[in-house]
Amino acid sequence: MGKRLIFLLGGARSGKSSYAERWAQAHGGRVLYVATAEARDDEMHARIQHHRARRPAGWRTLEAPRDVGAAVRAAAQGVDFATVLVDCITLLVSNALLALPEDAGQEAANAAALAEVDALLGAFAATDAVWLVVSNEVGMGLVPPTRLGRFYRDALGLANQRIAQAADEVLLLVAGLPWALKPAGGAP
Repeated sequence: MGKRLIFLLGGARSGKSSYAERWAQAHGGRVLYVATAEARDDEMHARIQHHRARRPAGWRTLEAPRDVGAAVRAAAQGVDFATVLVDCITLLVSNALLALPEDAGQEAANAAALAEVDALLGAFAATDAVWLVVSNEVGMGLVPPTRLGRFYRDALGLANQRIAQAADEVLLLVAGLPWALKPAGGAP
């Protein structure tokens, strides 16, 4: 199949994760599923349990809410994964921003998000696997009413742009259907 980076974008409940999981399952080989969610409340705990339950038993799960690039590099030492599925950048950026001091500004938010993305892309470069990276597109809605919400929207937008530039293929999922923004082997 060959090494490549497939970036999956979409709104909430657009089918991004299930598309990525079906793709990984269909293409076989060893799969490393990288989960970035943290169970900060009962509802999120239930979501995480649901995601865990639907993954095939043979997949290795790596729960890494931050420093994902380093975590993937460590997990991949001596293991030949065919596919690395990262779900998702949306929560990774949120986790990075929530770790910042309360008085941090937009520049710090952007730097934290891009540091996570750059480390992730560095880990991709160090493997021979196909990577499926999932993220929400949050720039199509209203301007968030809170300072942190605006910082988050802007930082995630920059992170998504960085990944899309590096990706071999970018798909936008709408109602479970993929729309090629950057087709495999083609120009955007």
